[in-house]
Amino acid sequence: MEYVYAALLLHTAGKEINEENLKAVLEAAGITPDEARIKALVAALEGVNIDEVIEKAAMPVAVAAAPAAAPTAGEAAGAEEEKKEEEEEKEEEASEEEALAGLSALFG
Repeated sequence: MEYVYAALLLHTAGKEINEENLKAVLEAAGITPDEARIKALVAALEGVNIDEVIEKAAMPVAVAAAPAAAPTAGEAAGAEEEKKEEEEEKEEEASEEEALAGLSALFG
């Protein structure tokens, strides 16, 4: 992650993201740079519009905050079935716990 952070720092500062600059940022942060990772990152970022990528990455957060539409009858029935299954699983877990508690009383 440090390598990506270094690249973002260079981008924010308006500097070119190249091997020399990445190495300098990493060394300034006290990290021993790995030449192969630096070369791979520079190659991966070649031709990438970082501002556009950041904007697209932030977009789903705003979309997720939008209120959900009311469920259809089929979705509501599916949700009820899921609730019933969850309740059954909880009951099974509770009965298993009770059985284990009874066994511990025998050996306690």
